[in-house]
Amino acid sequence: MYSKSDIRGIVNSMGLVFGDIGTSPIYTLTVIFLLTRPTEAHVIGVLSLIIWTLIILVTMEYAWLAMSLGKKGEGGTIVLKELLVPLLKSGRNVTLITLLAYIGTSFLVGDGVITPAISILSAVEGLRIIPEFQDLGQETIMLIAGIIAVALFSIQNKGTEKITWVFGPIMILWFIAIAFSGIVSIFYTPAILKAINPYYAIRFLMNNGLTGFFVLSEVTLCATGGEALYADMGHLGREPILKAWKFVFFALVLNYLGQGAFLIRNPDSRNVLFEMINQQAHLVYIPFLLLSIIATIIASQAMISGVFSIVYQGITTRIIPMLKIDYTSDELRSQIYISAVNWFLLLSVLFMILEFRDSHKLAAAYGLAVTGTMSITGLMMTLIFYFKKMPVKSFVSLLVTGIDIVFLLSNTYKIPHGGYWSIVIAAIIFALILIYTSGQKKLYEMMKPTKIDKFLEQYNQVYASENEISGTALFFSRDITKIPQYISHIMFDNNIIYEDNIFISIVKCESPFGVESSFTKELAKGLRVFEISMGYMEIIDVVKILKDKGIHEKTIFYGIEDIFTNNLIWRIFSVIKILSPSFVQFYRLPTDKLHGVLTRFEM
Repeated sequence: MYSKSDIRGIVNSMGLVFGDIGTSPIYTLTVIFLLTRPTEAHVIGVLSLIIWTLIILVTMEYAWLAMSLGKKGEGGTIVLKELLVPLLKSGRNVTLITLLAYIGTSFLVGDGVITPAISILSAVEGLRIIPEFQDLGQETIMLIAGIIAVALFSIQNKGTEKITWVFGPIMILWFIAIAFSGIVSIFYTPAILKAINPYYAIRFLMNNGLTGFFVLSEVTLCATGGEALYADMGHLGREPILKAWKFVFFALVLNYLGQGAFLIRNPDSRNVLFEMINQQAHLVYIPFLLLSIIATIIASQAMISGVFSIVYQGITTRIIPMLKIDYTSDELRSQIYISAVNWFLLLSVLFMILEFRDSHKLAAAYGLAVTGTMSITGLMMTLIFYFKKMPVKSFVSLLVTGIDIVFLLSNTYKIPHGGYWSIVIAAIIFALILIYTSGQKKLYEMMKPTKIDKFLEQYNQVYASENEISGTALFFSRDITKIPQYISHIMFDNNIIYEDNIFISIVKCESPFGVESSFTKELAKGLRVFEISMGYMEIIDVVKILKDKGIHEKTIFYGIEDIFTNNLIWRIFSVIKILSPSFVQFYRLPTDKLHGVLTRFEM
């Protein structure tokens, strides 16, 4: 029996994790049978492929292998990089894995743009099944989908904490509805149950050659959102997601089997799920349509929250520039809103709706980013299991990665049909990550920090000879053994020295969660070090930490880099630095106490 907390966790998982994969039955079979004829043999073969894709790519790769990794139940591509890098000996291998993690992160954002567009469009297209709306023009469908998308993204800054509690129950209702409709349809064509046997999947691929291979690219649609099982693990924990997946898996399989049975009886069907529901229970069709639209909105909401989380991980691991972050909940610091990301996603989603116009064409672009992410995840997991000397998991992971790559190759045929857009979006994100990380590395080399021994020698002289200013001054320095230029400039060039000088060092640790803070050492008279050690998925309140430790500063000094360059790449880096909030803005330090010190660098 499940406890109350188990049930609460399962219900939350339904709303936050399974929206994307849960709404894929709206379009998956409809799109697949634009590529191949819906004969009984083809329908059974395709359904067998779908069932075994869900078993291999979602259940095995994510629910079993990926979710067995991690220290405190966290997940995602960046997490895999953090786990793998300490196991690697060669610097070249570290660089390669780091680049793969960057590509995986970029793909997730590229995928995130298509998810709301295809989900909302395909649900709104269900209006055409209603006789009064059967002549509804595609422009009207696009307008309704666009209005829903704008409304969804516009409420993000208000926070979704107050309404997320209804997401789970609505998605449970959705899964019950699609499972029940599937069972009813199977009852009329029980021969469809043969599809559970993987023999029919293999036979379909053998008999259909190149066409069968390309059909795999649309079969991928049934597993989109599978990566959310692992990526959202940090928010909900492993157990609730795994328990919820059992229920979701059976609901999906029953519905796909039911749709297949309906398609055998109605081979001319153009919108399989909605036509099946309309034929089974005409009276409840409109409520079901409304439920499907709400389910796609929930799926899109989960994707938006997921992208916010990925971007925040990128900021704390210093691969993405600092962005303005708002906290939308007083209780949960993990409830965040990133304005720049939100509006970038909205513009991209609206562009996708305008560019592709209907869900069938959009499906032709969907899947490339998903299979790319899955392949990278599989490769990184295989290496982690290999280095940790777990031969069984390493071997299974290698086989699964091989299947991921087959799916990825089948999706390459989508590139000329619009698939290039997900690559373009991912490439923009990837290029920004590379420019930012390379720029930060070069800038750090140019900063010429002072070694601690030399710094202390000068500090002791100045502290002994100058009149100290009463009160406490804070200085931020990532590495206490190398003192930033701006601190030397303040203390030694301008002779500004306080009675109590504290170096604040914020250190990212290998664990995803946990925050520890303390005074670590007294370097000299009037000079102390205060270290904040934080997990790379933690969202910290620096002001509160300082106050709790009894630090009441009079002034906070920080460095500002002004970059002068004629190089195009470094100009882009300079613009990124100008547009992104400074360190002190990101951590919301009190503006009335801040003093920025400008240093110019020529790159």
